[in-house]
Amino acid sequence: MDTDTQAIKDWLKQHQISEVECLVPDITGNARGKFIPANQFLSRGEPRLPESILIQSVTGEYSDDHWDFVEPTDADMVLTPDATTMRLVPWAREPTAQIIHDCHTQDGKPHPLATRNVLRNVLDLYAAEGLTPVIAPEMEFYLVSKNIDPDNVLVPPIGRSGRAETSRMSYSIDAVSEFEDFVEDMYDFAELQELQVDALIHENGAGQMEINFEHGDPLFLADQVFTFKRTVRETAHKYGMYATFMAKPMQSEPGSAMHIHQSLVRSDSGENIFIDSKGEHTAEFMSYIAGLQRYTPELISLYAPNVNSYRRLAPDIAAPINLNWGYDNRTTAFRVPNSPAAATRVENRFPGADVNPYLAIAATLASGYLGMKGKLKPSDPHHGTANDEEIEVARTLEEGLRHLQASPEVEKVFGDLFLRAYAAVKRDEFEEFNRVISSWEREHLLLQV
Repeated sequence: MDTDTQAIKDWLKQHQISEVECLVPDITGNARGKFIPANQFLSRGEPRLPESILIQSVTGEYSDDHWDFVEPTDADMVLTPDATTMRLVPWAREPTAQIIHDCHTQDGKPHPLATRNVLRNVLDLYAAEGLTPVIAPEMEFYLVSKNIDPDNVLVPPIGRSGRAETSRMSYSIDAVSEFEDFVEDMYDFAELQELQVDALIHENGAGQMEINFEHGDPLFLADQVFTFKRTVRETAHKYGMYATFMAKPMQSEPGSAMHIHQSLVRSDSGENIFIDSKGEHTAEFMSYIAGLQRYTPELISLYAPNVNSYRRLAPDIAAPINLNWGYDNRTTAFRVPNSPAAATRVENRFPGADVNPYLAIAATLASGYLGMKGKLKPSDPHHGTANDEEIEVARTLEEGLRHLQASPEVEKVFGDLFLRAYAAVKRDEFEEFNRVISSWEREHLLLQV
């Protein structure tokens, strides 16, 4: 028995686990998998799932090109549990474990459509250069009243005062206290799962919160975000609310983001390569920023993966619309915060809260990597409000997907098969959405065109 298997066996026994959730993040970032009784989990060998689950759309459908990306026999892939992802399921009635699994083809190779493997491939590029990326995500979400009719608009939930928020309560302590029981249980659930969440704040929107994660390893933090989203939804259900990570759930409220702070350290010494001994930003740092500017238009669909995502990327609603960068400037896409030298970093403000965290993190790190390899030069830092500048990114999912395979260097990092499969899944989502006639169209076009 290998070390990981023994560690899992001992952990399951220690926590008296009766059932195991075998989890796989699909292309949309949703949890797929199966439940296995704990006494059978290790004795039955490695679990298997059809590889087609990796490329289901957010509606559960398959693209017309589905069989171009997986075996026509819908073959199984082999799942390998990652012992570093073992966690309790705090909301389960019986002692239950959740373990994220890696996906392999039947000949033992990492499956090219598994998003965890996509991120690993990017991290391997850095490892080959003797570098280790360090990231810290900031995750925004809304609490909304329970809504079982999709034709009804979302509204903020009722707090302990018996009233719903009707005004902007950015950084309000009292507004967070309105949902004190939810917040306390969310933190308790996070602690039980050993999620390294840090500060909680009330964001600009009514019922909008933000959780910051401690900085660390990108794959480790992608797993944490994946787990945290499930945790927040379950906690909200407990209190008769919904928690949503839609990028723009309400017309009159700002969108929700997953900002990603990122830096690079030397793997052997831990030295931050974005700053030199004189406290000046290095050429590598400038090229990293230039890479973010150069490749974001091509990778925007990984930061804005849903049709709703582009409602957030609009002028004057606190989200980036162009490729400017600046020092401590929250109107720019790429912000360099004021910080001690050792913490020198850049914040990518494009990703929405609705991203698959593995893909968004892979995209931002890949952009910086390609920028450094190409020794690219950034624009001058932007001063003033970047929202006054021209829009430079796609405004629809379909437009974003048209740029996805525009350069061979991006294709080499992500793989042709993955990029084609991702585009096919998301293009089908766009076409399905595009068939829906909205109330706006009926109101303004029915009798007037």
